[in-house]
Amino acid sequence: MSDNVLTHLDEKGQARMVDVSEKAHTERSATATATIYMQPETLKMIVEGKHKKGDVMATARIAGIMAAKRTPDLIPMCHPLMITSVKVELTPDLENSCVLINATCKTVGQTGIEIEALTSASTAALTLYDMCKAVDRGMVIDQVKLLEKIGGKSGHWTR
Repeated sequence: MSDNVLTHLDEKGQARMVDVSEKAHTERSATATATIYMQPETLKMIVEGKHKKGDVMATARIAGIMAAKRTPDLIPMCHPLMITSVKVELTPDLENSCVLINATCKTVGQTGIEIEALTSASTAALTLYDMCKAVDRGMVIDQVKLLEKIGGKSGHWTR
């Protein structure tokens, strides 16, 4: 199938879930990223563990993991996958007053896991926003993007 064909539309232009039943089961992984910018005081509070809501980073990490597992409930044409691994890394960047989020998801299946990785990174960022909005409503979630995907017919792609 050509890369410029919209696979989630049938010949009549109606939405459909892509049939992957004939595709081979292969190991697949994807890594996505998101960045959330905030006031330096907000980041300092998070890093020092002084937020009254508790461990903000741990909560965001768990939210990212949970989000990957619930992706088909949020994205209408997304296939439910047997996810074999979800790793969410949150790295504070004091110089740029932000938290860098990387989410890597893995599966062995018939379709890719990019949307799960993107959902994971996005949700971790949204959770940081939610937990810190009382002290910093000006936070900005930025640069949500796929960094890498491995496996399947299209092979290895990297940004």
